[in-house]
Amino acid sequence: MITQEISICWLRRDLRLEDNAALYYALKTGLPVLPLFIFDTHILDKLQDKTDTRVSFIHQTLSKLSTELRQLDSSILIKHGQPEKIWPELLRSYRVKYVFANHDYEPYAIERDNALAEYLSSEEISFKTYKDQVIFEKEEIIKDDKKPYTVFTPYFRQWFKKLNNFYLKAYPTHRYSGNFLKTDPLALPTLDELGFSLTTIPFPPIDFSSKLQDYEQRRDFPADDATTHIGLHLRFGTISIRHAASQAIAHKADKWLSELAWREFYMMILWHFPHTVHSAFKPAYDQIQWRNNEKEFEAWCQGETGYPIVDAGMKQLNETGYMHNRVRMVVASFLTKHLLIDWRWGEAYFAEKLLDYEMASNVGGWQWACGCGNDAAPYFRVFNPELQAKKFDPDQAYIYRWAPAYKTKKHVQPIVEHAFARARVLKIFKDALDKS
Repeated sequence: MITQEISICWLRRDLRLEDNAALYYALKTGLPVLPLFIFDTHILDKLQDKTDTRVSFIHQTLSKLSTELRQLDSSILIKHGQPEKIWPELLRSYRVKYVFANHDYEPYAIERDNALAEYLSSEEISFKTYKDQVIFEKEEIIKDDKKPYTVFTPYFRQWFKKLNNFYLKAYPTHRYSGNFLKTDPLALPTLDELGFSLTTIPFPPIDFSSKLQDYEQRRDFPADDATTHIGLHLRFGTISIRHAASQAIAHKADKWLSELAWREFYMMILWHFPHTVHSAFKPAYDQIQWRNNEKEFEAWCQGETGYPIVDAGMKQLNETGYMHNRVRMVVASFLTKHLLIDWRWGEAYFAEKLLDYEMASNVGGWQWACGCGNDAAPYFRVFNPELQAKKFDPDQAYIYRWAPAYKTKKHVQPIVEHAFARARVLKIFKDALDKS
């Protein structure tokens, strides 16, 4: 056991050394700080694809952090296993006075952190946690009656009104970089040792500012690739939300700033209403009689529906782990409205495939498209995939890029006729709502 008294900063969704709240407060105590990352098998064991690109991204990022810490004569401790088993081992190896971490708002993470707080308390170790991955969290933006907002527009009005330099100020961790625990380089397990293999999908660059100028005008046109692709970096905290919001303000990118607020809105909803992970925010929608045709679901997954923009989106997702935001709405509407397949099926498929998968945003987005969410498109709004393609991909550049069969006219026939599907879903949704 190392007898020197230390603090441990447990990195999870905040994989950076700069502008990191928990790391800043850990270093500021003056005690030597050991950064820790745990490859949590509770999470990894659920990943069926052992070439999951997100694991490669985390591994690559940890390697970069290890190199940065080596410049400070320090290192990051990497563990692989179940956190509740790893922590007792850590306390036998190190004399720990404090554990620092940043908040996470997903149900599993809350349960995990509550259990850790209880365990550390029994060992007389202080567990200190901080807000870091959002500008505003939990009950910081609520209505006058102290209840959470359930509609985005008034939420955003308050969010934007409250936003100021205090909330955007970066945590100057560099001032205390001398307080990292001095240690020889600690081994980083290989992907193979973690049970995964390297992926060849390229990761989006972290520099997004060049996209902000024309974001509002071009963001809905998938062939332009005018969105920032920052979701992956926000998901794993390789960039600070404070930096992102500051860039939005500096470039007067109000629409993009509102997209950052949407992310926080859905996180707040998930925190206040954790049942929405598995159930509709509007309970009446849990009464819908889904068709759940497995053959049609497979056709949707593979991009073989006969609707060009839907198929292009699904093929882009399968090939790259990314799908353009406008197209995400179209394919989600198509699955739930045209095929009458449960939104949870689509949400689970996105969770498996998306590099930038974020539980709160994914659940919120799927419930929005279905019409069953807290701030949803009304159930009678049924996106017409052909009109969406004509409006946002008029030259079919996006469609031909990802679904070239439509260029050679070798595509499958439409799986369902739009007018028929629209009439069917309106009747089934109305029947379900009338009975509730």
